[in-house]
Amino acid sequence: MASVARDPTPAGGSSGHGSLGPGELRRATDPASLGFATTAELPDLDEIVGQDRAVAAVEFGIRMRRDGYNLYALGPEGIGKQHVIRAYLERQAAGDEVPDEWVYVNRFGRPQQPQAIRLPVGRAADLRDRMERLVTELRATIPAAFEADEYRDRRTALEDALKKRREDAIEAFETEARAAGVGLVRTPIGMGLAPLSDGELVDAEHFRNLPPDRQKAAREALRTFEARLEDVVHQVPGWERETREALRTLDRETTTRAVGHLIDEIRQAFVDVPAVVEYLAAVEADVVDSADDFVAAARSEAGPQQSLRSILSEGPSFRRYQVNVLVDRRGSSGAPVVYEDHPTHPNLIGRVEHIAQLGALVTDFTLIRPGALHAANGGYLILDARKLLSEAYAWDALKRTLRARQITIESIGEALGLVSTVSLEPEPIPLEVKVVLVGDRRIYHLLAEADPDFLELFKVPADFEERVDRNPETDRRYARLLATIGRREGLRPLDAGAVARVLEEASRRSGDSTKVSTQMRGLTDLVREADHWAGEAGRAVVGADDVERALEAQRRRAGRLRDLVLEQIAAGTVLIDVSGAAIGQVNGLSVVALGEAVFGQPSRITASVRLGRGEVVDIEREVDLGGPIHSKGVLILSGFVGGRYAERAPLAFHASLAFEQSYGGVEGDSASLAEACALLSAIARLPLRQDLAVTGSIDQHGAVEAVGGINEKIEGFFDVCESRGLTGGQGVIVPASNVRHLMLRQPVIEAVAAGRFGIHPVRSVDAAMELLTGLPAGEASDGGEYPAGSINARVAGRLLDLAERARRFGGAAGGGGPVAGGDGGGATADGGGATEVSGTTRPARSRRRG
Repeated sequence: MASVARDPTPAGGSSGHGSLGPGELRRATDPASLGFATTAELPDLDEIVGQDRAVAAVEFGIRMRRDGYNLYALGPEGIGKQHVIRAYLERQAAGDEVPDEWVYVNRFGRPQQPQAIRLPVGRAADLRDRMERLVTELRATIPAAFEADEYRDRRTALEDALKKRREDAIEAFETEARAAGVGLVRTPIGMGLAPLSDGELVDAEHFRNLPPDRQKAAREALRTFEARLEDVVHQVPGWERETREALRTLDRETTTRAVGHLIDEIRQAFVDVPAVVEYLAAVEADVVDSADDFVAAARSEAGPQQSLRSILSEGPSFRRYQVNVLVDRRGSSGAPVVYEDHPTHPNLIGRVEHIAQLGALVTDFTLIRPGALHAANGGYLILDARKLLSEAYAWDALKRTLRARQITIESIGEALGLVSTVSLEPEPIPLEVKVVLVGDRRIYHLLAEADPDFLELFKVPADFEERVDRNPETDRRYARLLATIGRREGLRPLDAGAVARVLEEASRRSGDSTKVSTQMRGLTDLVREADHWAGEAGRAVVGADDVERALEAQRRRAGRLRDLVLEQIAAGTVLIDVSGAAIGQVNGLSVVALGEAVFGQPSRITASVRLGRGEVVDIEREVDLGGPIHSKGVLILSGFVGGRYAERAPLAFHASLAFEQSYGGVEGDSASLAEACALLSAIARLPLRQDLAVTGSIDQHGAVEAVGGINEKIEGFFDVCESRGLTGGQGVIVPASNVRHLMLRQPVIEAVAAGRFGIHPVRSVDAAMELLTGLPAGEASDGGEYPAGSINARVAGRLLDLAERARRFGGAAGGGGPVAGGDGGGATADGGGATEVSGTTRPARSRRRG
């Protein structure tokens, strides 16, 4: 890899300040230093590039088996956090044991509270299948047992015994009654008694003709035997109950013989699972008690058409013997790694479904459905933090489940107390899971600030880097990563030149030539698109030209707004001068970011100065178009001017700064250097070169500080200059501390190499003013005097002139003006002027982002 040194030696220029050479504008990668011809020679990368801190956090979080040590993977979108986490967890989980399976079964006697049973791997489906076969066999075996001759004979014997016992009792009673002259009369509605005469029943007329003594004797006999008959009749229900109990015992014995061996087979298969053994005992008892259901079902099926009643009763009758497999681990190896893309409340903790039956919604334990926590139980669950928080009550349900360490299935209505109808209450399932939330840093810090439970449940932050150091080892790993992506995507191999070009683009996207970006989504897209263009050209290997064509196509697709801005500048609609000189005017640089479109554009910054009280007014702030950071930059600029020039006299000017033709919000402090140059130009009435654009922020001592988007800003002004014709004097003034960040496009580098464009690094406001004016800045002597003809001398002289004029104006108006004499609220010689310059004498006002 070619290593480029930044040469601090001046490289010419009329101002005496050095400009950068073409070798300093981009850190190039030598394809020969990569050590391969194409990525087809490279093995897959089985490690994570540059994420040692995050990997160490993930390893710790996985191995730390204590409550609350779940993970939050934080970092910007597109760097592959989820892919990295999932790949690492899958490698870790491969060596873990496969966790147990879970089923729900009917809890006989309490069907509203289904029972959860833990089973070894592969046994849940076996239990379900065996129970299904059992029900099928019971529906045939039980009716057959009740149709057997042995059962019929025993049942007939019991029924005949009852009948004989009843008839024997009646016959004995009748014999005794006839002996006493009372006859037993049998009618369709029951039995009655009547007197006998000569063994024959006596009718009413004959009875009235009997002597009174015989009538009396007959009545007494009737009363006696009526009581006796009542006793006999009252004994019959008891005998019937005894018979019915005997019949039930017979039915139970018959059913037990029919089903016992069938259930024993299942019991023997699960003898090592006590919960299943207990469940099978309950099943057997319920089957014995419910034999009539099987017999009735067989009879209804034997008929020409099932009745509606049998159809409705058959389902629930036999569904209660089913097994609802909630978690099936057959075919699994290692612990589960589950990613839930739609983390709603029911998708996380499960749900109870309902079916419509005769216009009503009904449910049972077979309609319990699992959630992602069930699937990940014993392993790892990955969730997108933004998606999780956007789903109603999902975050609260996850926290509640993690705190309780058990999964309780309930509907949102039940959880909120909005539903009072009777529903299922499935037995909670113990939970042992590691949850990994994947999200950006903003969500992490918001949760840490707003939710006291968050840091208790997610103790391990895995902070992913946006960029990593660029060195030969990183280059080799990136090359292997590109090879891995290509093979995974089925793409053509890349040659060394293409890999070098991708590495350079990764550095550019990182915003630092000494770093490479870990934002893999964009780089993966770049490799895919380069492969497409290689295919269009009929090449078997992707080259550097294909990568460059893909980059140019990306810029063109996202370049409509950039082209529109250039068109407006070329047409003169947006006034930007790239030649000549002007007082109080400078070309500042800004970056516009709209979706995928990111580009730089020049902005005309102007300053005006008049007599006043030492105020510097930010017009953008006054109309609520300036953001807080931009306003801070203007106040720092005010502090710089006051601190340097207000030691001998108060500041007596009113200055205003504006971004001309800017109709949107302005944010950031990267224009403060340009604003300082425009202000000093307006004060000293010094024209500034318009063929130089300026970017950089300053501190209160005038030192120039680095800014962001430096490449886009330079290229934005270059495009404007190129569209009007490069003259050789055009260029950009940039902070010296930004030189390490330069990764400019090839057309800019070629223009610099040909002497048609320049990049000028500066470290102070004075250096920038020297470039813009061609005059020396001038160093202050021990007495505070600046050399005659220098920039600072002209600025100080003009400020003294304004102060004198303000003093005279105040005296003519009656004296005692706020800037007269230095004691009326104006700037003082001991540096107090900085306070007024900063604008604190103005009323406080609220700010909002533009």
